Amino acid sequence: MAGRPPWSTRKLPVSLPLFPLTGVLLLPRGLLPLNIFEPRYLHMVDDALAGDRLIGMIQPSDPEPMGFNPPIHRMGCAGRITSFTEEGERYLITLTGVSRFDVTEEVATTRLYRRAVPDWAPYANDLAPDSTGPVDRTRLIAALKQYLQLRGLQIDWKALEATNDDRLVTTMAMVCPFGPVEKQNLLQAANLAERARLLTGLVEMALLERPGGGTLRH
Repeated sequence: MAGRPPWSTRKLPVSLPLFPLTGVLLLPRGLLPLNIFEPRYLHMVDDALAGDRLIGMIQPSDPEPMGFNPPIHRMGCAGRITSFTEEGERYLITLTGVSRFDVTEEVATTRLYRRAVPDWAPYANDLAPDSTGPVDRTRLIAALKQYLQLRGLQIDWKALEATNDDRLVTTMAMVCPFGPVEKQNLLQAANLAERARLLTGLVEMALLERPGGGTLRH
């Protein structure tokens, strides 16, 4: 795959394929691996590869969606296909997050998957790394280490601690096994500092609610 183009809100598409998926979070500059096997989403990937390679990840508004086209949240995040492998009748792809968007309306398509007209304007700042406000890295990392250890999840902490605030918060917000409501709240956070505070609060709350939960070690 070629390198990421220098996106601007003027270059982002006026129509975007949607991939509704409960409990999955994509954030700008985050990496999301996906296993695609449903026929309509195989078509979606084919069409994206033939065009701008962008797919809009969005959650159904009901955590337990029913029907072929369930209601969806207004806000999602578009990702660019930056890796692609075909294995039998499935595609393994990775999306790199580009920008959040609001769905203004859905448009008809003959390919069965959904498309929408996105409004990119409110999220122009997504196109560059976020350095808005302070991030309490010490508190966040201390809580994450306890939380992920309790859940048996392995992380390369040495590499993660060496990365910048934007990558740290983005990666952890995406990989932590929160519920759909929490994932949507993390998506909707206005900036990096707000997302970091929310992420820290969610992790600390989960630790306190566990059996035997008590004072956190900072």
